[in-house]
Amino acid sequence: MFTTPITQWLDEQEIDYQLLKHSKATVTIADTARERGIREQQMVKTILLCDPAGQLVLACVPGDRQVSPQKVRERLQTRRLTCVNSEKLRSLTGFAPGTLVPMMWCQDIPIVFSCELLEYDQLTISSGSLMAGLLLNKRDLLSLCQPIVHPICR
Repeated sequence: MFTTPITQWLDEQEIDYQLLKHSKATVTIADTARERGIREQQMVKTILLCDPAGQLVLACVPGDRQVSPQKVRERLQTRRLTCVNSEKLRSLTGFAPGTLVPMMWCQDIPIVFSCELLEYDQLTISSGSLMAGLLLNKRDLLSLCQPIVHPICR
């Protein structure tokens, strides 16, 4: 049985999901979408942003899009935001690049979803492993994350 801290947490929350195993570890969004048999737009790409004071923000966009830190900053009315590098991502979250998810956070940080993510009834997130993704109902994901929804793509 394939389990990760994320699948265990979803099981504890009694959230239905479908495990989408990969035949190999993937690096690119296109490869990952092919392995999962889904569209890139259905993938929730989760990016950790940080302001100069150290305030963290999670920005979530479709897999085929890029986040605009400026649009996130404008929505949250905060100072300059930059993407956290992979080393800092690991030390702050324990997640490797490509495996970050928009839930299970101990600290209360803003989570901003791109409005384009709402176009699909089902979305995929990482399982916490490069060898599988998780397909969830959009309503369940929104309920778990309680995000701010705003146009944040470039």
